[in-house]
Amino acid sequence: MAKNNIYNDSNERLEELSKRFKKGDLEAYNLLFEHYHTAIYRYCLKLLGNRELAKDAFQETFMKMFEHRFEFKNGNFGAWLYKICRNVCLNLIRGQKKNELFDEFKHSDNTNELGDIALSEQIHKALLMLPVQLREVLILREYNDLSYQEIADIMGIELSLVKVRIHRARNLLRKILIPLQKEIYES
Repeated sequence: MAKNNIYNDSNERLEELSKRFKKGDLEAYNLLFEHYHTAIYRYCLKLLGNRELAKDAFQETFMKMFEHRFEFKNGNFGAWLYKICRNVCLNLIRGQKKNELFDEFKHSDNTNELGDIALSEQIHKALLMLPVQLREVLILREYNDLSYQEIADIMGIELSLVKVRIHRARNLLRKILIPLQKEIYES
């Protein structure tokens, strides 16, 4: 199954919509919302690991998108929107208790296509164990299918740092999952 890439729409169409939106065009806002809403919600859910927090972050992201439309400086609208979403999510994470456990697993995306629900649950739990900086790049790369450059633009970091973080996230995820996988399949 091919992953859905939020950058599939023609760049010209998105550029035109973003310009109209910046001027206050509600139709353009609705079209941009339709284009990005699934990917943004999935990003919130994966990063926060909790359906209620994800809904809050999702709503706040699109409210801030509208409120701050005049701050958009023409360019990559998707990267600008993801930056808003990222900041909203990070603020929610900072506001939570440090040791609060996330027990939410059921998502609206296709993670259960792995065929093995137990392994899928373990992957989700392992993902939430990663430090936020590593979890974030891995989600953008693996679940939102963004390029390294798109991730760098969204996060405002160097391309080389994105590559390093993705490499570290994959290695750490692997270290977390190997013992869990053995436990699942040996029992």
